[in-house]
Amino acid sequence: MGLNRGSAHIRSFQKATNVEIAYVCDVDKNRAAEGAALASKGQEKAPKVVGDFRRILEDSSVDILSIAAPNFWHAPATILACEAGKHVYVEKPGSYNPQEGEWMVEAARKHDRRVQQGTQRRSYTSMIDGMAKLRNGVIGKVLYARTWYQNSRDSIGHGKAAPVPDFLDYDLWQGPVPESPYKDNLVHYNWHWHWNYGGGELINNGVHALDVARWGLGVDYPTRVSYQGARYHFDDDQETPDTGTAQFDFGDVGASWDGSSCHKRSEENLAFCTFYGEGGSVAFDTAGYVIYDSKGKVLEKGEGTSGDVPHFQNLCDAIRDGVPLNQEIAEGQKSTLWCHLGNIAYRTQSVLDIDSNTGHILNNPDAQKLWKRNYRKGWRPKV
Repeated sequence: MGLNRGSAHIRSFQKATNVEIAYVCDVDKNRAAEGAALASKGQEKAPKVVGDFRRILEDSSVDILSIAAPNFWHAPATILACEAGKHVYVEKPGSYNPQEGEWMVEAARKHDRRVQQGTQRRSYTSMIDGMAKLRNGVIGKVLYARTWYQNSRDSIGHGKAAPVPDFLDYDLWQGPVPESPYKDNLVHYNWHWHWNYGGGELINNGVHALDVARWGLGVDYPTRVSYQGARYHFDDDQETPDTGTAQFDFGDVGASWDGSSCHKRSEENLAFCTFYGEGGSVAFDTAGYVIYDSKGKVLEKGEGTSGDVPHFQNLCDAIRDGVPLNQEIAEGQKSTLWCHLGNIAYRTQSVLDIDSNTGHILNNPDAQKLWKRNYRKGWRPKV
C-alpha cells in the first residue's frame, strides 16, 4: 500500500523466504502500474492492481498488509488490517499522533496480529552487536545520547489551487484527514511539511535516530520534552521547522535530536547517534559503530551493512514460527511518541511535563489538544 517507498517493500519481501506479492495498491494509477511491473519481474504470477487497499483486506488468502502510504494512513490502515485478520508491516512513524499509536497497539492485541514497525535498524546484526556491548558496560554507565540528521532540501514554494490530475484519486489520498482543496505542491512528498498531514523532519527521519537512542539508553518515556527551532531557510508553504533541536530528559539520563534539513553542515561529520558514558562513548552510524575511550582514542570498530530485508524476514518468521518481532508496534510507538511530543512542544512553544509511566502530557491543555485529531466522516479509527 503506497508505491514510492513501497517499491522497496516489494524488493525486500521478494528476497524474504517463500513470499509472493499478491497485490499492489496506490491511489496514483501511474505508480500502481510501476509497482505492478516491478513486482512482476520478481515472481511467476503478476500481482493484482487496486487503488483502494480495502480490496486487499477482503481477500482471505492475504497474510500481510505492507503499508508505505503517508503517515496519516498508517494507523487507520493498520487497525482495519488487524480487524480483517491480516498481519502488518507499517513504515515509520506508524502513527500521525499519540492517540493513534495507542489505538494501533490495542488493535494488534485485540486481534492477536503481528505488527512490525519499519524502524529497521533493530534488525541489523551490527546494531544488535554494538548495542549488546553498550548495554554490557563497554563505556560504563551510559548518561546521554545525541542524535543527528542533515540534508539539503530546497524550497517547496507556494502551492496554487489546481485541478486534480486524472491519474490521482485525491479523495482517497486524503482518506482520514479533514478535507482541503488540492494544490500543486502537496502530492506526493511535500505533505510531510504540513501539520494537517505530517510531522516534519523530526517525525520523518528523527524517529530512526531516536529509536536507536532509546534502545541504547534502555528507557521508555521522558519526564520533560522541549523543541527549539523554526523554518529559517525559505519563505514558502512549509509549516514545520527545517532546523531545530529536541531534548528529552529522563531524570538520570537524557537525549537530543539535532536536525538541519536545508544545510548539510558537511564539515561537522557527526555520527547518526552517539552515546556518552562514564568511560567513553559509542558512535553508531548507518550500520556500524566505533567505541572510544574517555580521551577519544578508538578502542574498537564494528562494521555492518544496511538493508531492509532482515526486518521483513523477521516479520515472516514471527508469523510462521512465532519468533519475537524485532520492532513490535508497542515498542516502535514508544520511540515515535518521543517525536510526537517534540512536535507538540514546538507547536505550543512550551516545555512539556510528561508522566514517565504512561508518556502522557501533564497540566498543559493546549498541548493535550494535539494528542489526537478530528477525522473525515467515516474514517475515525475504531478498535
